[in-house]
Amino acid sequence: MILNVYKPTGCTSFYMVKNIRRIMNEKKVGHGGTLDPFAEGVLIIGTGKDTKKLTDITNENKTYDAELKLGELTNTLDPEGFVIEKKKVPRLDKKKINNVLESFLGNSFQIPPMFSAKKVNGQKLYELARQNIEIKREPIQICIDFIKLMDFKDNIISFSVKCSKGTYIRVLGKDIAEKLNTVGSLISLKRTSVGSFSINDAIRMETLESEWKSLGN
Repeated sequence: MILNVYKPTGCTSFYMVKNIRRIMNEKKVGHGGTLDPFAEGVLIIGTGKDTKKLTDITNENKTYDAELKLGELTNTLDPEGFVIEKKKVPRLDKKKINNVLESFLGNSFQIPPMFSAKKVNGQKLYELARQNIEIKREPIQICIDFIKLMDFKDNIISFSVKCSKGTYIRVLGKDIAEKLNTVGSLISLKRTSVGSFSINDAIRMETLESEWKSLGN
């Protein structure tokens, strides 16, 4: 079974998998692409034999809505970390921000953040980061198909983006801030689609559990 589940903020993707295992009494459960704890939105879950389909789903393009706060950089590039740098935000207007956003369209290379689930030599980067260990990470090729400014207010840039597998929106946010001659970190992130799976069709965990029980499972 392939499920389009809505992950709320404040929990890990693994927590969602664990709950599905409990609800469905199914040992073989996996997800199609990690969502950070602070992020919310579409999380594709596979159960049983359908976990084999997750690799193809993971390779699909994804869309996100994000909010980037300028002027402060955290060690995790999101609200869960602590501020490591502050920098004055220059005078900006929507035209200048749009020009910077559009400069990220197409193929480019991105260095994965230390605070990520990516494995290097069998070890998750965030496990090293928590020990204040930083190692060299190889750049990965990404593609930004679409990026659009939604709003700019109180030094917060709201934008939507469609990108390839492996794109870190937290790193994209940091890079956008740098091109605007300041620093910045994400304060919110919502995954709105994975391939053909839309947030409009995503089911919340409590709904899934009640519907599963109503079927006599």
